[in-house]
Amino acid sequence: MNIPLNKIPTPCYLIDHGALQKNLKILASVQKESGAKILLALKAFAAFNVFPLIKKYLAGTSASSLDEARLGFEKFGKEVHLCAPAYRQDEFPEIITYVDHIVFNSFSQWQRFKPQVEKYRNPPQSPFCKGGRRGIRKKASIKCGLRLNPQHSEVKIPLYDPCGRYSRLGITAENFQGDKLDGITGLHFHTLCELNSDALERTLKSVEVKFGKYLERMEWMNFGGGHHITKDDYDIERLCRLIIDFRNRYGVEVYLEPGEAVVLNAGYLVASVLDIVHNEMDLAILDTSAATHMPDVLEMPYRPEVVGAGKPGQYSHTYCLGGLSCLAGDVIGGYSFPEPLKVGSKIVFLDMAHYSMVKNNTFNGVRLPSIALYYPNTQRVKLVKTFTYQSYCSRLS
Repeated sequence: MNIPLNKIPTPCYLIDHGALQKNLKILASVQKESGAKILLALKAFAAFNVFPLIKKYLAGTSASSLDEARLGFEKFGKEVHLCAPAYRQDEFPEIITYVDHIVFNSFSQWQRFKPQVEKYRNPPQSPFCKGGRRGIRKKASIKCGLRLNPQHSEVKIPLYDPCGRYSRLGITAENFQGDKLDGITGLHFHTLCELNSDALERTLKSVEVKFGKYLERMEWMNFGGGHHITKDDYDIERLCRLIIDFRNRYGVEVYLEPGEAVVLNAGYLVASVLDIVHNEMDLAILDTSAATHMPDVLEMPYRPEVVGAGKPGQYSHTYCLGGLSCLAGDVIGGYSFPEPLKVGSKIVFLDMAHYSMVKNNTFNGVRLPSIALYYPNTQRVKLVKTFTYQSYCSRLS
């Protein structure tokens, strides 16, 4: 690889500006071909230094909390959609100053907050809209929706299946109250995770069977995230066909809110070897950590790819790569290398933009990786964020 690793302090998340733009062009082509609007899911990626690039291509952001909604509002500046399992009463007055679409997970939540939505559609200036934000905004633009649970599972890992048994996410057909839709202009479902458009096609059939009689009453429909649109084998033609057909039949505006697809293969985590020890096999201890810097390695679990490395035994020198924390299971996995590792060797983990920066933590006081941008055309590396003791201390009291 051509990345100037000697210029990168470790550990460091490195966002590849060129790879990101390549993904965005694919997503923009889907918007153009299908007529759908695509949103960046902040729960997957929220590095706002690259928002100026992303907003050139996408319609806005989707959020899952007050702070994500505010980030999208302040740093991205286009449409802000919010969907969460429940909303806090004390946060709601501020939430509705940021959002264009808000989705409720239950009829009880909708009924609880409906009066506030109606009240804030034409309020005096909100105390939350001061200083560099949009100031007074017309609340009539806020559109309310409901999240559906079509009870159709495509995701194989239970931890990530929104349609699993006893799921708290979305309203099932049995519990859908069609007589309480006054003020509801759209519906939302999110059932996918790293899946192709055939999974969406099957899901849409379930949605239409269970909720079809309500669709013609709607203005918009959000197909959620989990669409692996920028993966090489993704069937974009089928996706566009599904969207166009749905829009034509129901007369609705369609939204997609992928996260991973926006930054797929557009980020790295660069680390260094701190020590090499032996316990039946060679163990390399890095200045990064699965537990703190890439939690999905342990949650999924999965083994991330490493530049220049293979499976154990594939090359001459095999190591188990381990993290910096005291967690015994802070193990990234087994890898082999053509040349032996040594203290100071750089290790580059692939596809580390999504669900890394947004999920990392400071367990053990391990500092968070720096964040840098990489411009492949010039091979320039721009360091945009470093973390210090104060970053750790400020989270505690």
